[in-house]
Parts: sequence; structure tokens; C-alpha cells
Amino acid sequence: MYSLRFRSGEQMFIIKRKKKEQTDELHHEYGVIRNCMYILRAYRRYRPSMIFYLVLGGITGASMSYIWTIIGKLVIDMIGAQSAKGQQDIMPLLYLIIATTVVEFVMMWLNTVVTKNLDLGFTFTRLKLTKERIARSMRMEYEQLETPDMLDRLQKAKRATGHMYGGVEGLMRDMWQFMIQFTAVITAVGIISTLNIWLVVIILVLSLIQFEYFDYIRLKDKEVMWDAMAGTWRRLEYMQTVSTDFTYAKDIRLYGMKDWLNDKHREVNAEELSRWVQSRTYWQYNSLFSSGISLVRNVIIYGWMIYDMLFGGMSIGDFTLYVGSAVTMSGSINAFLQSVGGMRERSSRMDDFRTFMDIKFGDEGRKTVPVPKADSYTFEFRNVSFRYQGQEAYALKDLNLTLEAGQRLAVVGLNGAGKTTFIKLLLRLYDVTEGEILCNGIDIREFDRDEYFRLFAPAFQEVEVFAFPLSENVSMTTSDSTDKQKAEEYLRAAGMGDKLDRLPDGMDTELLKVLYDDGVDLSGGEKQKLALARALYKDSPVVVLDEPTAALDALAEYRLYQSFNGMIGDKSAVYISHRLSSTRFCDTIAMFVNGRMVEHGTHDELLQKGGAYAEMFRVQAQYYIEDEAATSASAEEGGAVVG
Repeated sequence: MYSLRFRSGEQMFIIKRKKKEQTDELHHEYGVIRNCMYILRAYRRYRPSMIFYLVLGGITGASMSYIWTIIGKLVIDMIGAQSAKGQQDIMPLLYLIIATTVVEFVMMWLNTVVTKNLDLGFTFTRLKLTKERIARSMRMEYEQLETPDMLDRLQKAKRATGHMYGGVEGLMRDMWQFMIQFTAVITAVGIISTLNIWLVVIILVLSLIQFEYFDYIRLKDKEVMWDAMAGTWRRLEYMQTVSTDFTYAKDIRLYGMKDWLNDKHREVNAEELSRWVQSRTYWQYNSLFSSGISLVRNVIIYGWMIYDMLFGGMSIGDFTLYVGSAVTMSGSINAFLQSVGGMRERSSRMDDFRTFMDIKFGDEGRKTVPVPKADSYTFEFRNVSFRYQGQEAYALKDLNLTLEAGQRLAVVGLNGAGKTTFIKLLLRLYDVTEGEILCNGIDIREFDRDEYFRLFAPAFQEVEVFAFPLSENVSMTTSDSTDKQKAEEYLRAAGMGDKLDRLPDGMDTELLKVLYDDGVDLSGGEKQKLALARALYKDSPVVVLDEPTAALDALAEYRLYQSFNGMIGDKSAVYISHRLSSTRFCDTIAMFVNGRMVEHGTHDELLQKGGAYAEMFRVQAQYYIEDEAATSASAEEGGAVVG
């Protein structure tokens, strides 16, 4: 009993350790400096002038803080010197003010130009990095799209590039402020050090205390908001999609789901609101603490200066210079440290972006072999078993099956039998848990995934229509690369001729109403015919039909399959269905039950065997017997008319 408890505890420790390792793998801390270098490299790729404007902006921004402080001292000293000599010559003062105004104007103009170019550059670079992130997300393996941890990583990466003042662009703006405040602090330290170095030390210490508390609040805010809310934001985005997506509209209205969905939406909003309240409370504490430190700092600065002027012989001009410089220094140090803290905060979000960008998807970083160029391909499943992530039960178990080149294979069985899982493994949307799949004798895991995908022309049951012209929805490529005549030919072959003739712009008709008000929506059956046309257009060696005609009735499905089978010529084909429309013209049939292939053979062989396939066919046979009778009757009637 004790041994059992010990082993159980040890197993729990291993599980926790694995979860921690997985979390560490999905999140990396790169550090502020490395993230800033990453942004500078992005500037070099997309906007090289940004580096020049950052340096110029630091100089012009800092100079704006000191021009009138220095001029104030010079004016007071000049007036004092003239008064001491009994002079009243206004021209030197006028020249000084004119020169200062010109310098101020030039600096303001430069600062405006710099600000404009930096603002545009920040957004431009962020949008370019967003484009990189979108391209990266489309490299995610299909299996990862079902992993909550990976989806959270993607959600964080999306938010890191989602707006101007947070995440990636926020770090860019903080880098700009860092340059300005750093230049201002160095200038102030140089000025005040000529008076008393201890005043510099006191200001620095108080500013560091203020910053440390700010940094503490920043970390607490990240803990309660950024880290904790990724899953909530993902749920909130889902609820917003469900509430506005046309796909869900019929069910929501006919099932009266509005109040139910509103309640769920309120639950997610309430969770987000409670986090925001906690976050704002933390920053309110920071504001109070910061105000208190600033008050203490100003009392020390003014007290020190007044004392030195009264008892140390400081001139009024020096008093003006040092007070102005000390106040500017205090504000600059505070802003400098705030920008450093902001950079650390935005850097942590930049970590989320870079973590996602650095995840190895598919075959990246792995040596692959080219898919052999051949006239035909044979696929062999050897002792293949598969289970989905987080599931204990196998979706497919101990499968041994060969798809010969040019062969027609029908994979049949009831819903949940493992048919679609078989297709996902064949297409390598998933990799096997156990065993191997060979293509012309080579394990398909040795191939580059994208190159392997080119071997297949699939048509799935869930057909997604894109908000593009009809021709591009067939070709699944750009307008310039689309052969409209070929696309139209295959649409008509798939049974869309009547629909096509009624469309206002033919093959150029825009689908869906997402981008265009006059876009056309397709019915479920029309979408599935579109999927068949796509499979024909792609012209790959292997055609895979995963119940793409489920929206059609049994007879329409049977006739379409017969027509389609003739069009694909000598290509290999896999037909997946829980209906038996395709089995009679297929070379072999694989019968699946509860994740196992229980029968394999020709249509006649399996009928003679009298097993699961024969029983399934007997139940469905009435549809195809009726079709044959109707076809024969139609033929006889046509013959009588001719006669």
C-alpha cells in the first residue's frame, strides 16, 4: 500500500514536471536588450530610416526640455550684468531671444518631422510583423490547432501585435522615449554635478525607489491580466464570433439561444472586468506612491536651492538654471525609468510574440528527403495505431492496409468507426502514434510535409468557401494563376452547370457577402460539388473524398460518384462514407468498426462473407435497387420512343 502511494506520488511529480517542461517550451524570456535588437533588425528589413530618426528624435526631444532653462539663466545673468554697470542696452537681449526662437523653431520642426516618420514607421513595422505572424500561424501543424496551450500562445502573439500602444509597437515607442529621456538625464547630470554631486545621488535614489515600486506593480499587473487572461480572451473572441457569424445565425434564432448566449457572454465579460478592476487598482496604488515620492523630491530640490542661494552665494541666474535642470532631471529620470519599466513590460509581451514565431512547426529544422517523383504511388499502413492528444482510447488500432497505385479504395463504416482518422493519417494531418505509413517504401514522416500534401486532392465533408471569386474557389490559388476555363469545366462536371448558368458574373462571381454586398452564398449541396471540382482541378495523383456528398440524398450521391469515378481516370482514389454509394465500382473495400478494420476485400467477396459489410449493404440496398430500376425503366421508355 505504501509502495503504491509512493509510486503514485512519483507519477504525479513526473506529470507536473512534464507540464512545466511543456510550458517552458512554449514560452521563452529573451530579455529587453535582445528584444530591442530584434526590433532594430525588423527596422533594417522594412524601414531602415527608422534607426536614423530614433537617434535624431532622442537629440531633438531632449533639447526641447533645456533650451528655455538655459536661456532663462543667460537672460537673468545679462540683465544682472547690465544693471551692475548701469547699462540699459536691450539689443543683446533681443539678439539672444531671436537666436533662441530660431533654434527652438528648428528643433520643433525637426521634432515634428521625426515624430511623424517614427509614428508611421512604428505602425508600418508592426503591421509587417503581424503579417509574419499570420504567415507563421498558417505553418502550424493541423494537430496543434486543437491544442489549448498552443492556441493560448497564438492568442498572446496576436494581442502582442494587435494595437499601437502595447506589445510590439509599444516597445518601439518606449525605445523612442528611452532615447529622449536618456539624453535628457545625461545632460541634467552634467549640469547639476557642477553644483553638488550629492543632489544628483539623492534624486537618483528617490527615482529608483519610485521605479522599483512601479516595476513591482508591472509584474503584478502582468500576472493578473496578461498571463491570466489569455484563455479568457480566447473564449471572448469565440463568443463574439458565434454571436456575429452568419454560420450560427439559423440555430441561434430557431432554438431561441439569444438569452443563453448572452448569459455566457456576460460570464466571460464579468471575468475580464474583475481582472481589469484588479489591474486598475494596482496602478492606482502606483500613482499614489509616485505622487508621494515626487513631492518629497521637489521639497528637497527647492529647499536645497533656496538654502544655497540664501547662504551659499548662488546667483539668481544659477538658481534658475539649477532648479530648472533639477526639476527636468527628476522628471527625465522618472520618465527614463518608466520607459525602462515600460520596455520590460512590453518586452514580456514581445517574448510571447517571439516565442510563437520561434516554435518549430512541421518539418522546420529537420532534415527531410524529397518525395520520389513517380508515375504512381503505393501507400502501406503497417501496424498503425493512433490516439488523439489527451485521449486514452485509440481512435485507430493495429491497422495494416495497402493502397495500390491506381486502386479505388472504399473505406466504410458507421459514424465514429475511424474512417476520418484514417484519412487524416494518410494525408499526414496527424502523425501516427504507433507503427508507420510508407509511400513507395519510404516512411512518410521522412518527407517535407508541404511537398507530401501535393500528392493529394482532397474533398472534405465540411467545405469552406472563401470570400473570393468562384474561379479562385475552384483553383485555390491567385487570379493570375487560375485557368478559368479549366475551373468552369470541372464545376460543370461536378454538377454545378445549372447554378453556374444563373450566376450574374459567371466564374467571376464573388462568393459570400463578407467583402461584397452582391456576393453569392452556396447551399450545402453546392458547396460539396464545389469541393469535388477543387479535387479535379488540383490534378494530384491521389484523390481523397471524405464524405463530401453527405448533403446529397443517397441516389444523387451514387450518380455523382459514378460520374466522378469516370473523370479521375487512372488516379488512385479513396472514398470515405457511411453510405455505400461508392463500393460497387471500387476495387477493394475496408470495413471499419470501433477504430479497427474488421473486413477487407471486394464488394462480392464481402457480400459472400456475410459479415458487417454485408449487413450494412443489405440495410442500404433499397436505395440502389430503386435507382437501378428507375434507370432501366428510363432506358426502356427511351427505346420505345425511338422505335
